[in-house]
Amino acid sequence: MGLVISYIILGIYSVALLLIFFYSLAQLNLLVNYLGYKRRNRDAPKFNLLDPREIPYVTIQLPVYNEEYVMQRLLENIAKIEYPKSKLEIQVLDDSTDDSVVDTAKWVRELQETGLDIQHIRRENRQGFKAGALKEGLEVAKGEFVAIFDADFLPDNDWLKKTVVYFKDPEIGVVQTRWGHINRDYSTLTRIQAFALDAHFTLEQVGRNAKGHFINFNGTAGIWRKQCILDAGNWEGDTLTEDLDLSYRAQLKNWKFKYLEDVETPAELPVVISAARSQQFRWNKGGAENFRKSVMRVVSAKNISFKTKFHGVMHLLNSSMFLCVFLVSLLSIPALYIKALYPQFAIVFALLSFFVLSTVILFVCYWFTYKSIQGSSFDNFVDYIKLFFTFFSVALGFSLHNSIAVLEGHMGKRSEFVRTPKFNLNNLTDSWKGNKYLTKKLSPNMILEAALMLYFLFGMYSAIPLNDFGLFPFHLMLFVGFGFVFFKSLTARA
Repeated sequence: MGLVISYIILGIYSVALLLIFFYSLAQLNLLVNYLGYKRRNRDAPKFNLLDPREIPYVTIQLPVYNEEYVMQRLLENIAKIEYPKSKLEIQVLDDSTDDSVVDTAKWVRELQETGLDIQHIRRENRQGFKAGALKEGLEVAKGEFVAIFDADFLPDNDWLKKTVVYFKDPEIGVVQTRWGHINRDYSTLTRIQAFALDAHFTLEQVGRNAKGHFINFNGTAGIWRKQCILDAGNWEGDTLTEDLDLSYRAQLKNWKFKYLEDVETPAELPVVISAARSQQFRWNKGGAENFRKSVMRVVSAKNISFKTKFHGVMHLLNSSMFLCVFLVSLLSIPALYIKALYPQFAIVFALLSFFVLSTVILFVCYWFTYKSIQGSSFDNFVDYIKLFFTFFSVALGFSLHNSIAVLEGHMGKRSEFVRTPKFNLNNLTDSWKGNKYLTKKLSPNMILEAALMLYFLFGMYSAIPLNDFGLFPFHLMLFVGFGFVFFKSLTARA
């Protein structure tokens, strides 16, 4: 019986490691694409905005919901966008249910008095959540192109001039820009979030876009051709990541996406772990929902190459990697004892040790993305090593939380769109305490995360009597990661 269970454990363990390895190979291929793209001339046809006949009409949509702390900052910033007023309208798509509505209406009226075409659009209900608000705004939008900014984004004054020009190519349906981080150095939590997002916005977005593979509009800091949205079937609210959903439907209809790594759009990162939890849950569950919704369309599409299909499937499976990571973590301790009890599995463990290469590949890939933003000096490399292993540990600590999100997504369990609270913290001394939008409830997952912290402490201890320290660093990172998530969740509440 024990041998049968061992076979089952090692089977699941091996498959999860193999999937993680395939994911790392896909990332390595994206790195090759990224480095090749950086060396190429990337000229493209552009609108001449000095010629009034070529200036297109643009609508800026600002989907907001209970954003008391950042609404004034958002509106003041958007009002500074440099673009002919006769060719620009702004829609404040306000689904708020709190007193912020009153202040927003006042600020919108003040901006209207300056001659700005800005409208405060309210709905009777939040049907479809953000997707529903965007869709309703689109029905009355005057612009040929539609830029979208979440409440915590602060585009530069010349943002439209840098982006809308690329739509001279009639095949381009979306122009997406890279997110910046105005509070990157606020805490360990913000630094690791910035680290992960930088990897996505350099390695993944450039690496896919460089070879014509599918990328995604990131929900904000991008601009759509209105015709593209309508042709792809418009916004739909049946997943938690409506941006990824519409992106795939548009690209399956042969629309091209243009990604601008050199155009940075600053934004604010969540500074409290409860806010990061809700954001991670939404992104990861939404990714799994989109896998269910779109993977067969991608696989069966006649108009895209095999390699684009491969990267599309891996992209849709991105969030599911957390489930693989969690399974590998959970089964690593039983595997340690199986290795000691059953010498006949020695060859299996020798082969499985090869998959440590996955970590090496990711270490190399993330270094290239890190140095593209932070620089490649020796000091930066030392900082990178520390940040990489900190990020790796905390990502492991989130693996239970995110795996639950992924499972819910794959099983089709519906849930409400939970927005990420914003803070408007301008410096390191500002405090998030007192933010009325923060949840005061303890996550029920915390008990399991505390148990897992102790479980991996036991894994570290197990190395001593078994005299096998091969997995000790891995179990140490798991212990630190789950401990970080647990204690931050316990203490960081409003």
